[in-house]
Amino acid sequence: MSDLKEKVTKALEDVRPSLQADGGDIRFVELTDENVVMVELQGACNGCPMAQMTLKQGVENYLKKVVPEVASVESI
Repeated sequence: MSDLKEKVTKALEDVRPSLQADGGDIRFVELTDENVVMVELQGACNGCPMAQMTLKQGVENYLKKVVPEVASVESI
């Protein structure tokens, strides 16, 4: 596993408890060549009206802070 991918998966593990507390979860799918992190929102997060805001303002902001190489976070 690449060092960058390892950092991303570790950072996602850091945010999982917050999502799980609300009945949701997040699954890492891939890291693209453009450093876009692809994830799948699961549980209560899947289809939640606030999911996109959580993804961008919560998950993406945290990942960019911890792993500056991350360009963005997108949900599949």
